[in-house]
Amino acid sequence: MTTENRDTTGLKIIPLGGLGEIGLNMAIFEYGDDIIVVDCGLMFPDASMLGIDLVVPDITYLRERADRVRGIFLTHGHEDHIGALPYVLPEINPPLFGTALTLGLVKAKLKEFALDEKVDLQVMKPRGQATVGCFTVEFIRVTHSIVDGCGLAIRTPEGVVIHTGDFKIDQTPVDGELTDLATFSRYGEAGVLALMSDSTNVKRQGYTISERSVGEAFLDLFPKCDSRIIVAAFSSNIHRVQQVVDAALACNRKVLLNGRSMIANVQIARELGYLRIPDGLLIDLKELPRLPREEVCIVTTGSQGEPMSALTRIAMDDHKQIKLERGDTVILSSRVIPGNEKTITDMINHLYRRGAEVFHEQVSEVHVSGHASQEELKLMLNLVRPQWFIPVHGEYRHLVRHARLAQRVGIPAERCIVANNGDVIAFSQGEGCVLGQVESGRIFVDGNGIGDVGEIVLKDRKHLSEDGMVVVIIGIAQSSGAIIYGPDIVSRGFVFEDESQEYLDAARQVVTDTLSQLNAEVMGDWNEVKQEVRQGLRRFFKKTIERRPVILPLILEM
Repeated sequence: MTTENRDTTGLKIIPLGGLGEIGLNMAIFEYGDDIIVVDCGLMFPDASMLGIDLVVPDITYLRERADRVRGIFLTHGHEDHIGALPYVLPEINPPLFGTALTLGLVKAKLKEFALDEKVDLQVMKPRGQATVGCFTVEFIRVTHSIVDGCGLAIRTPEGVVIHTGDFKIDQTPVDGELTDLATFSRYGEAGVLALMSDSTNVKRQGYTISERSVGEAFLDLFPKCDSRIIVAAFSSNIHRVQQVVDAALACNRKVLLNGRSMIANVQIARELGYLRIPDGLLIDLKELPRLPREEVCIVTTGSQGEPMSALTRIAMDDHKQIKLERGDTVILSSRVIPGNEKTITDMINHLYRRGAEVFHEQVSEVHVSGHASQEELKLMLNLVRPQWFIPVHGEYRHLVRHARLAQRVGIPAERCIVANNGDVIAFSQGEGCVLGQVESGRIFVDGNGIGDVGEIVLKDRKHLSEDGMVVVIIGIAQSSGAIIYGPDIVSRGFVFEDESQEYLDAARQVVTDTLSQLNAEVMGDWNEVKQEVRQGLRRFFKKTIERRPVILPLILEM
């Protein structure tokens, strides 16, 4: 691989998210005046993003070329692949291409933002093709932890690029729909310019266990439960919900769906024919008290221990309708998302305090991954046999290990491109290089604010969370500059005021002494007064208590 700083008339592949991170998946394919986008995902905030609700990709590059965007192609319906659409489509609104369930989930999401009537949704079937501009895209079925996942074969003037999407090679999928290895192999026989492949599970040896094994675990576990069963899962995992339903039906248990997204996604999947639930099996909350506990199975959201989620409120005995009793069984049928370990552990502890028995992936086969392990990744590489390999969907360590895996099956190291978000990967006449970078990054969504919270604001929030805040209130006469009121000090998260009056009195004296040393000219410049007060208190706090609170002088004009 070479890195150059020249323009090219060939194909450009520009990842705007999903490289060096889990989430934010978004990639641009550009040739001449035509652009297509693969996926448009979000990321949930980590512990350092205080107060942030969501993270979406920076689409500055796309926004400046909005008239050239011919379509957005979606590999599947997970949030890290479709979640940013409501924030992107108001600025860039090309047709959306995806399979039926993917677009069903997209439409429900867009409806929340009043965008559902403004977007052109093009439903695609596996092996179906769409031509937009100079690109022809074929959808290739793959198995994953959500129904209707697909990889993409993107025909460009420079050759075919295969994008696997998220995948594993499940030989016994719940719905019988296998990964279409024949089509991947067909493209491999014809010749593939580049392969972009899922790297999430590259560190796992062997093969990923089939989803069907989870259903077998449910069928084994459910008959052993003498009281109520609560299963927590991701609402998008329709196969998992189907297997819970099948196990409940086999044990003569009614099923209650709990959680807004769970109810909505199940309804969409049933309407599209992806979920089979017999009439009369589902109940609602008002029927729950009338049924014996041993005849009920609840399927709920909240497997990650989110503070206001249904399962967390149940664990804290704070749910109005659902109460745990000793002997109940709780099954956490999902993976632990990195960063959520503490909240999940705390929730499990609370579940045990309620008297429940808890099963999770570390103690039982109640969850399997939806991503390919090493042997499946090697098989994909051998089927496609690309000239160039670009690992995607993973942290940087995953991308590096996937590139090394590709080299083990015969792809030269110089033809493995481990890229970063924003890199311009260019192909012309069979040769590839990284030309440079375009603007990329993360946009923080906080409430209704999009992009108005940046790194400086997060730094301030972190500062506040660690050292607290001190507000200094001073009333100054406008005419003479004399102090009429204060100084008064109010603190939050710094010291407990009721027990620290002597210390705060000493801080007030520091402010008084600082002000007494200022001449009339300085006292007339309130910005200068604030700066002097801030510096005086900062020195005092550092010397006496070794803390650095945020200091906010407030001057009242009197």
